[in-house]
Amino acid sequence: MSNAEQTRLELIAALIQLSSIRPEWRMGQTLANLAATAGRIDAGGVWDLEDDEALAAARTLLKEHADRQASVVA
Repeated sequence: MSNAEQTRLELIAALIQLSSIRPEWRMGQTLANLAATAGRIDAGGVWDLEDDEALAAARTLLKEHADRQASVVA
């Protein structure tokens, strides 16, 4: 399996996780949020977003969610 294929599989898994913690986000909103988190805030941000950038952004959003949950429990 190539690195690109592995990254895509990890991104899909992260999208599934994001969908479970943010069920109110439509897929387009999720992709726009990934682009914004990756710093791609221009009009073509989602279009230009690379899979590795999207994966890093998804991991950032998932970590932020986990950190918020941990602070609520603490």
